[in-house]
Amino acid sequence: MQRHNLHITLLRKTSNQSIKNISRRIIKLETLKHYDEHLAEYYTWMSGGFENKNQEAYNFFKENSIIPFSNKSAYDFGAGCGFQTLALAKLGFNVTAVDFSIKLIEELKTKVSNYNIKILKGDILNAVSNIIEPCELIICMGDTIAHFSDKESLKKFIFQCYAKQIEGGKIVLTLRDQINELKNEERFIPVKSDDNTIFTCFLEYFDDYIKVYDIINIRKNNQWIQKISSYIKIRLTAEQVISYLENAGYKITKKKIERGLVTLIGTSV
Repeated sequence: MQRHNLHITLLRKTSNQSIKNISRRIIKLETLKHYDEHLAEYYTWMSGGFENKNQEAYNFFKENSIIPFSNKSAYDFGAGCGFQTLALAKLGFNVTAVDFSIKLIEELKTKVSNYNIKILKGDILNAVSNIIEPCELIICMGDTIAHFSDKESLKKFIFQCYAKQIEGGKIVLTLRDQINELKNEERFIPVKSDDNTIFTCFLEYFDDYIKVYDIINIRKNNQWIQKISSYIKIRLTAEQVISYLENAGYKITKKKIERGLVTLIGTSV
């Protein structure tokens, strides 16, 4: 009887884990589809232009003394079209850029062809586990860490990053603190607009995640066409991510909040 009950318990645990794995794969596929079929075409434009964002990244790294000091190895996870990737290369790092969007990677290739940059398409959790030689810098910027399928996966990523870094190596993460829920009309967020394109986000809040609707209105032949796509991102707070970093072994050396974006820098000790 005890063996039968144990068998049932194991089956339930296996079933729950299988459901979790299926859910994670579905979230990844939906997010990838959202980027490649909806967002990638507008990503650089909505961010403010490549040159502006690249210079902003370069200035940030210089101001925070993020320059090569050892083996020059750096990883840019969720590199997108390369705002930070190119900035790190200009500073002398040998950069490996990782992203899951083929469209953003193709744009990235056009920006960095004159630099020593390795480009990988794939899942960043798999990519960090495949690092062979310890590196001195890992960055995961923009809103990338919210794209993990759950907090457990993010925590695993941070612990793996620590295991793959040399002593004194740094990690840079950015996120939007979602401790406070926007209400009613506050959930409509104007992102960017010009004469022919209007980009708006709408946020739907749940306990552990947020459903993001990217609404794009495009003027073509004097008519407005609306495109809407959505994806899920996990709901994070700065304190949660700081606790993951510290539990992994990092010392937090910087926390900055600017225009709603939290920047965290940790040093491997």
